[in-house]
Amino acid sequence: MSSATTSSTVGRQHLWSVDEHLDDILSTVHPLDPIELQLLDAQGCVLVEDVTVPVSLPPFDNSSMDGYAVRVTDVAGASEEYPAVLTVIGDVAAGQAEQPTVGPGQAARIMTGAPLPPGAEAVVPVEWTDGGLGEGPVSSMPAHSTAPEGASGEVRVHRPAEARAHVRAQGSDVQAGDRALTTGTVLGPPQIALLAAIGRGTVRVRPRPRVVVVSTGSELIQPGEQLSQGQIFDSNSFALTAAARDAGAIAYRVGAVADDAETLRSTIEDQLIRADLVVTTGGVSVGAYDVVKEALSSIGDPDEENGIGAGSGVEFRKLAMQPGKPQGFGSVGPDHTPLLALPGNPVSSYVSFELFVRPAIRALMGLPESSVQRPTTRAVLTTDKALTSPEGRRQFLRGAYDAEAGEVAPVGGSGSHLIAALAHADALIVVPEDVTAVEPGTEVDVVLLG
Repeated sequence: MSSATTSSTVGRQHLWSVDEHLDDILSTVHPLDPIELQLLDAQGCVLVEDVTVPVSLPPFDNSSMDGYAVRVTDVAGASEEYPAVLTVIGDVAAGQAEQPTVGPGQAARIMTGAPLPPGAEAVVPVEWTDGGLGEGPVSSMPAHSTAPEGASGEVRVHRPAEARAHVRAQGSDVQAGDRALTTGTVLGPPQIALLAAIGRGTVRVRPRPRVVVVSTGSELIQPGEQLSQGQIFDSNSFALTAAARDAGAIAYRVGAVADDAETLRSTIEDQLIRADLVVTTGGVSVGAYDVVKEALSSIGDPDEENGIGAGSGVEFRKLAMQPGKPQGFGSVGPDHTPLLALPGNPVSSYVSFELFVRPAIRALMGLPESSVQRPTTRAVLTTDKALTSPEGRRQFLRGAYDAEAGEVAPVGGSGSHLIAALAHADALIVVPEDVTAVEPGTEVDVVLLG
């Protein structure tokens, strides 16, 4: 990343490409240090250790059905006309430490998940029996609390069972010593379930990045309030906070900050205690009230010992892209917290997030390079007329992608303020810098947002 002292000259002399800007970000942003977290707190985090299974799953042979644990020879040839009549010697419930031993001509009533008792070789489902009622096949067992006599007496079995029928074998899921999960795994609900099942209460991961989103503009008010002349609702901070969470971050939204440089500096300084990454939107262009640029472009004074400028540097650039030409990137505060300053127009802001902020978040998470950026594909452009694009700029147009047909269609116009169409887009159509017109039927690159 270029130093802050060169930002004014570099900003004027060099038009950054999209790839140069992204490479600069990713070469600066490094994965967060690993920590030990409780399982539910680790959801969405990246594992930094291989996890070995300490005990087999299941840890013992157990029943996959509610029914009766039997010996195979005792039910051989059983039918509804000539049922096998067995003596019920007791119940085996899930979690029960001691089980009765099943001998010749005997059966134990067993519940799903309960250990297979000694002597038993198979389980016959209750639906294959009379449930001890002396009548035809039943569909379920009566509750033990209301019919304790079901644990004794006789049961008629109407079908034979092969050895190990309806028995979940010890270690049939995973064996002790197996590798359950590997380094780099993102922990979702199934992975959390596996960790819990093998007895892990905590796990070592890279934490989810904490992202603070700050929007700027005196014209912005909170949704739900009454609009006055010249005001608009603050949508950017909501969109970017939601996008940060979608990317895997813990995101905090800060209410819109008025166009005052000192207020913005103070707000960011207050937020650094809970930020691994700061994202601002608005105030990065060339207007007289572009406060982000005013507040941050001069920070990094080596004589400044406190505040967000201490040891920091934020550079404001012009990128060869549309929308999203003005961008800022650097670090703030004593911990050199990365800061990305995005344009204020809604589409520019969102496109910039997808191209630059999302990869930064994913890099902080420690995800592999292949998972940092959104996936891209090729699709045939379907449109009534050619799309135009400014020469020397990489254009990103909102699109609706049809995976089955391999086609993509533009959604809405190219204006960076046209937010309504953004809600109906699931892709970005990419028009390269050296292309000024794209005819219908042309194959184009597509960034998939869904």
